[in-house]
Amino acid sequence: MLLRHLSIMVIAFSLAACGNSGDVAEAPGTEIAGGEAARITEIVVEGPERRILAFGDSLFAGYGLEEQQGYPEQLEDAMRARGINARVIDAGVSGDTSAAGRQRLAFTLDAQAAKPDLVILELGGNDMLRGIQPDQTRANFEAMLEELRDREIPVLLMGMRSPPNYGEEYQRQFDALYGELAQQYDAALVPFWLESIYEDQSLFLDDRIHPTAEGITELVEDTVDDVEGALPPAG
Repeated sequence: MLLRHLSIMVIAFSLAACGNSGDVAEAPGTEIAGGEAARITEIVVEGPERRILAFGDSLFAGYGLEEQQGYPEQLEDAMRARGINARVIDAGVSGDTSAAGRQRLAFTLDAQAAKPDLVILELGGNDMLRGIQPDQTRANFEAMLEELRDREIPVLLMGMRSPPNYGEEYQRQFDALYGELAQQYDAALVPFWLESIYEDQSLFLDDRIHPTAEGITELVEDTVDDVEGALPPAG
């Protein structure tokens, strides 16, 4: 049960210690008052729908947040605010390891109404919490990336870093994992996707593990360019 309530932000703190054409989207920065959005700017969303599958653990599942405050939901808003007809599907499961992700990836893909234009793959941190060796994590990622390659679905890898207390060799192997996999499978990469917030404790819930809605907003702002860049051209 404890693992299910943990996310890879534990690792980050260890590091610190050491849609159709003509739709309308709401711009970022909209404030909520009386349960209704106060729309500041309306932006025309054009082009075919671009489906993005956000596949990960509690950081994508939005642990401790309202339904529309999670990373996939805020990312969709940010993409649509840029005029991109994006639909971001939340496929995050709290507590998932890379092995659990490997087991459910094919089923999740088969369950989609349409083939995703992009998969954002965010896993691996819970492997460290369980002390799983990097070579096992790598094998699970390889299986997922091969599945996605076979289906001809582009991938954006959300990279992580290991804390030094796992030992120098573990840290070296784990930190190299995401970059090497991205090169091997021609995937786009965010080297350490929590970089923008991991030192600011005000951007986390009281458990000091999971980001607040504001923390997620920072993560979206820091990575939306990477997501847009990884999204293949329409058609």
